[in-house]
Amino acid sequence: MNRLSIIFPNLVMANATLPPNLAKIVERFQRHTDPKKRYEQLLWYGKKLEPMMEEGKIAANKVQGCVSQVYITADLEDGKVMYQGDSDAQLVKGLVALLIQGLNGLTPTEIVELTPDFIEATGLQVSLTPSRANGFYNIFKMMQTKAIAFQLGQSYGEG
Repeated sequence: MNRLSIIFPNLVMANATLPPNLAKIVERFQRHTDPKKRYEQLLWYGKKLEPMMEEGKIAANKVQGCVSQVYITADLEDGKVMYQGDSDAQLVKGLVALLIQGLNGLTPTEIVELTPDFIEATGLQVSLTPSRANGFYNIFKMMQTKAIAFQLGQSYGEG
């Protein structure tokens, strides 16, 4: 039993059902109870985010319900979903990067079957404003919508 499982028994146990990359991300955020540290972690993820191609920034790829401008594209490569994304707000860019790192390389079915419970497990909803927390959820739902389109054999928007 590791130290985190003693401190956060329910949260770490829940991570066992998450895809490995997403579970690692959730555990990183669980280590930080200080909202400032969580913000720093988000900004770090945002800085690591690969630039998104400008042609992907179209209405079909825009996440609805976000105060910031947020775009998500998805491609299916060898049966695995690969996302790209961007935002005009650094903190939201970190949320986008967190989700991309956690979900890239999963099958459409794996993404569709995920519940948004992991968002609460990160502890970020305590640190984020209600509109940003809602935006985080909306970004995740957009990514799931694109995965559903792949399940149905359709493309969703331009990428």
